Amino acid sequence: MAKILLVDDDSLLVRMYQKKLANDGYTVATAANGVDALQQVVDFKPDLVLLDIMMPKMNGLEVLSRLKDHPETSKLPVILLTNVGASDDDAQRGLEMGAVAYLVKASNRPKVVVDKVKEILAGYVHDLPQVKSVIHDEADAINMEEKRKALEEIERANKDIQEAQKRAEEAKRKLTNTF
Repeated sequence: MAKILLVDDDSLLVRMYQKKLANDGYTVATAANGVDALQQVVDFKPDLVLLDIMMPKMNGLEVLSRLKDHPETSKLPVILLTNVGASDDDAQRGLEMGAVAYLVKASNRPKVVVDKVKEILAGYVHDLPQVKSVIHDEADAINMEEKRKALEEIERANKDIQEAQKRAEEAKRKLTNTF
């Protein structure tokens, strides 16, 4: 099933949406602010992002802008999921920036949100982005050397996973041949 990144600083809402999405079969990761969200996009490689607008460190529109500006994440579907406090201008701006939908938390039950996720993923399932990295220039961001080392570690881990999968397939084939 698809992977959803839920970005919101309201821990109660996060738990509620996380439970509902998980119960519907989605793998869910969370982030409580925009800076963490960008890192989670790199680490978790979501198929869709549910993104609050009003958050600490970096607001949702800034996160959306960075995702849409980066070639590897530009096609990642983002649903803006925010409270009534966000202005209509924010909603319009978010949609113009590339968000695929805008939902007000207070006006939409979790089932409605999950239904929207399903609808949007159905349209993107054949064109999901392959996210490798998101580069951002924040004062508290990881420096370039640390990023390089982290990417090398990810590449090594991916190779290890591929080798383990090959060994598992070989073992399965041998086991099947013995019966």
